[in-house]
Amino acid sequence: MFDTTLRIAPFVIRVRSPFASVVEHLEFFYRDCEKPRDAFVDFDIRLLPGQGLHRLWRPQARFLVDDQNPFLPLPANQAAPMFEWGLNWTIASRSLGYVVFHAAVLEKAGNAIILPGFPGAGKSTLCAALSHLRGWRLLSDELAILDPATGALIANPRPISLKNASIDIVTRFPGTRVGRQYLDTRKGTVAHAAPTRDAIERADQNAQPRWLVFPQFSPEQGRQVTPVSHAEAFALIGEQSFNQERMGEVGFRALCALLDRVDCHQIEYSSTEDALDLVAQVTQQD
Repeated sequence: MFDTTLRIAPFVIRVRSPFASVVEHLEFFYRDCEKPRDAFVDFDIRLLPGQGLHRLWRPQARFLVDDQNPFLPLPANQAAPMFEWGLNWTIASRSLGYVVFHAAVLEKAGNAIILPGFPGAGKSTLCAALSHLRGWRLLSDELAILDPATGALIANPRPISLKNASIDIVTRFPGTRVGRQYLDTRKGTVAHAAPTRDAIERADQNAQPRWLVFPQFSPEQGRQVTPVSHAEAFALIGEQSFNQERMGEVGFRALCALLDRVDCHQIEYSSTEDALDLVAQVTQQD
């Protein structure tokens, strides 16, 4: 049984599993993470084989966090991506004191851009392009973690989730490390791109929100930037929030304060190059 404890900022996570694919995934993507000893563990995660007949017949993988099993099993050959999906759920549902919503977050010169993640919007491809082609530092690909006390966005640099056509696009970016592909998942073919070394080394540096940009990949449309009102942005962010309601008034006020500090836009584009140009236009960052 593989057993390791990793500091995946800002959390300390213990991971145990007998699956070779999970070990390979952790060593490929998290090899530069600190391995603290005797630290308080925020989340205790296990990826285990299926029970009963499913130990041998159509082998399955189970995700357990703190001895609870929140998901149905998946095929055993999807144990590695299940770790990432399960960790997303764990952070979104169990992060005490933070407001968490579905978005990529990147930073340049201390200011953060937030890219909310609606299905088919091209968020992860754009996130990878900004990180690997334009020098933005990755804070997170999947989860915006907002500290209500300071208004800062908390860094949680982890692999960038890619699926289907975006895998080939991102693989061609210079210096990108893309891991194994997993076929026939519930999201199609999936793979992950490693965060840059800079993102890992600066994981303790958070960032202040400055721009909120809703990306929309539209292959039949041209490129355009459209301002978004704060009221509309609040409604859209609310759709992507995992725990704002549970945070109550604190969560509501935190999102209101965030929106008071950001410029909100929607960008529509038909290529990665167009998307990068539009982000540069909105942020005035090359």
